[in-house]
Amino acid sequence: MTKILIVDDAEFLRVRISKMLTGDGFEVIEADNGLRAVDTYKAQKPDLVLMDITMPEMDGLSALKEIRSFDSAAKVVMLTALGQESVVLEAIKSGAKDFIVKPFERDRVLNAIQKLV
Repeated sequence: MTKILIVDDAEFLRVRISKMLTGDGFEVIEADNGLRAVDTYKAQKPDLVLMDITMPEMDGLSALKEIRSFDSAAKVVMLTALGQESVVLEAIKSGAKDFIVKPFERDRVLNAIQKLV
């Protein structure tokens, strides 16, 4: 079973994505900020990460860089709001495999996952 780590400080968004993915047979784990994402990634070793960019404690870009520093093969898809194009470019340069603009469609999320796992 494919294990996906959802990282977002908005609980409603984590719940929404989690319900969508578990309904499609994925195992889901969650973190509410970048710092917890790094710790959870090390402990759980997910197959893929869906990570928000703007979060407290540690933002998604910093967490992406930290995860990629110890796992260069990490598959991370960034979740972004409109208007964050420059941050998305930096995320791609830092190793993000894809990005999804919020509000997102179910098919867009599933397509991004299927491309990478």
